[in-house]
Amino acid sequence: MEIKRSGSQASGKGQAEYFTGNVQIEPLFQPTDTTRAAGNSVTFAPGARSAWHTHPLGQTLIVTAGHGRVQSWGGLIEEIRPGDMIWCPSGEKHWHGATATSAMTHISIVEQLDGKSADWMEHVSDEQYRGE
Repeated sequence: MEIKRSGSQASGKGQAEYFTGNVQIEPLFQPTDTTRAAGNSVTFAPGARSAWHTHPLGQTLIVTAGHGRVQSWGGLIEEIRPGDMIWCPSGEKHWHGATATSAMTHISIVEQLDGKSADWMEHVSDEQYRGE
């Protein structure tokens, strides 16, 4: 058994290449020799969001605080709240982030395939974010 104490791993700012706005990422667990899952707690400031992206083996999001938004390519923007669980299937182009007026925190769980957990694409435009 291994226990990783809260705060024992350094958190970091989400890279501007992959995010719009202020995003804080706190690592929870990483793949090991016998596993391929990784987990992070991600906090988006109001208006912050990910770029469009896909995951080779899908992604699970569990909202823990605040209010957010998520959208699959060609789909409607969905509001998400604490306790909501979102499953993004393998290869599904999507984005997620906070609402314009509320921060949002979620736990993200992904599995790596050949050392890769995401394929990042273009940023979500302000018009796309607003649903225009």
